[in-house]
Amino acid sequence: MVRLTGMAAAVCLILAGTARAQEMAPELAQAPAADPAAEARGVSQAVTAAELARWGRDRSDPGALIMAARLLAEVPVRVEGDEAPMLTPGALLDQAAAVAGGNTAVLDAIERLRAAGTRGVISSPFGRGPVFIVKQIDPRETYWFEVQARGGEVLRIAAIGDGDTNIDLTVRDSEGVLVCRDGFGDHYPVCTTQPRADGRLRIDIVNRGEIWTRVQILTN
Repeated sequence: MVRLTGMAAAVCLILAGTARAQEMAPELAQAPAADPAAEARGVSQAVTAAELARWGRDRSDPGALIMAARLLAEVPVRVEGDEAPMLTPGALLDQAAAVAGGNTAVLDAIERLRAAGTRGVISSPFGRGPVFIVKQIDPRETYWFEVQARGGEVLRIAAIGDGDTNIDLTVRDSEGVLVCRDGFGDHYPVCTTQPRADGRLRIDIVNRGEIWTRVQILTN
């Protein structure tokens, strides 16, 4: 019996998953219809990918970075603005290759994922995917915007920082009443709400640090 090391086993799982993804990806004839609940799940998966990627970077673990890239690649996004993102599947694969130590199995897995990624997101359980925008926030400053929320629909907002500073996220209704706050002092705050009626909500993203930071903002 051949016993795989932890790294080899992880790479085998990644390769198997890549093959299944390539086999199961018929092209869509048209863009999917709006699905707020599915798009909200996409926000959550993007945050999971960011957290896993940070874990992988802290431990120089290429397998974790590869899996984070896979998770992120599954989520289509609707890009707004001109700022380039810092968290992308390609960037995560670059980081994985940098810490792979020349391991040919890992590098092969990375190249297979790159090849699959050139086809784009063809079929997704996350509908059209979340809206995505990148903003630079100065030290101790707040970037805010408003959204029109629909009653009875889940609204999920996430702020994925570049890791330099802690970020807070708050959501308030049109009367200024606090609806949600994630102020746990991390780099990836998330707020989820389901308003009873239509209305405008204000989202504040606060840079708690002493240096500027770039933040990827996602919302369904």
